Amino acid sequence: MERADRLTLQQLRYFLAVAETRHFTKAAELVRVAQPSLSKQIQGLEAELGAPLFSRVRGNVTLTAAGETLLPVAHRILADVDVARLEVGELVGLKRGRVRVGATPSLCVSVFADVLRTYHDRYPGIRLLVEEGGSRDLSASLVHGDLDLALVIVPPEGTDPALTTRVVLAEDLVVASAADRPPLVNRATIRLINLRDRPMVMFRRGYDLRETTLQACRAVGYEPRLAVEGGEMDAVLRFVEAGLGVAIVPSMVLAGRPGLRGTPIAPPGLRRTIALAHRTDVPPTNAAQAFSDVLLDYLATKTPMSSHFNI
Repeated sequence: MERADRLTLQQLRYFLAVAETRHFTKAAELVRVAQPSLSKQIQGLEAELGAPLFSRVRGNVTLTAAGETLLPVAHRILADVDVARLEVGELVGLKRGRVRVGATPSLCVSVFADVLRTYHDRYPGIRLLVEEGGSRDLSASLVHGDLDLALVIVPPEGTDPALTTRVVLAEDLVVASAADRPPLVNRATIRLINLRDRPMVMFRRGYDLRETTLQACRAVGYEPRLAVEGGEMDAVLRFVEAGLGVAIVPSMVLAGRPGLRGTPIAPPGLRRTIALAHRTDVPPTNAAQAFSDVLLDYLATKTPMSSHFNI
């Protein structure tokens, strides 16, 4: 019976290798097994499930409908087995293990580095794996079992019910402009309508701030005029510094950038709510729970961030 269980996990690993590479020989090299052995295991898995998982036509390997259905399930099963193995190892007082965490670029360049340093100092035996990305990508990674925790933007329609979230902060958005250029307005705040005729530097498609900016501008009646688009956070800030246009960004990312000026948006302003998320059907591991504790403690005690965060 134990052999069958191991064989099933082995079959799933081989299946994911072929699905990733779309090539049986490359998949065999990836999992370090002879290609005939890998093919035999895939055939056994197909026989057990009663359906072909791959279509092999003229040397091209593609997933069948059954293979597409199995793919996310196989990811979750193997991720859960990995988590279980690590959880058992963590029983020795968090002296070894792993935690996989994700955050948006704006958080990675601000609070996340200090949190990672504090956690590493406290639990040096725990490996830290960090994924930087947009909230949609991070949420998908959580659901697929590729991350343990992630800081994600809470969308207006709410988060995926497959995720359990805890709101940890809200960040103010401001209009960033080049500090060596004249101020955007002669007031302490700027109305979004005042950006109608100004060139704007825009984030890449799929980036949370891109959608937030476009929706905010459209809500007051105009389509923004884009001078440059397609960048990540660091690139967008550098383009603004160079005077190519303005951008709507979290106020926290302007710290330590004297070449940029941040102008608050007139009330009601723009804010983003940030939540700490994990999969609903899988409790956080000991290592992940410890990381959550360190993060929340950091946000609660770092008074310089009080103007940006509401916990």
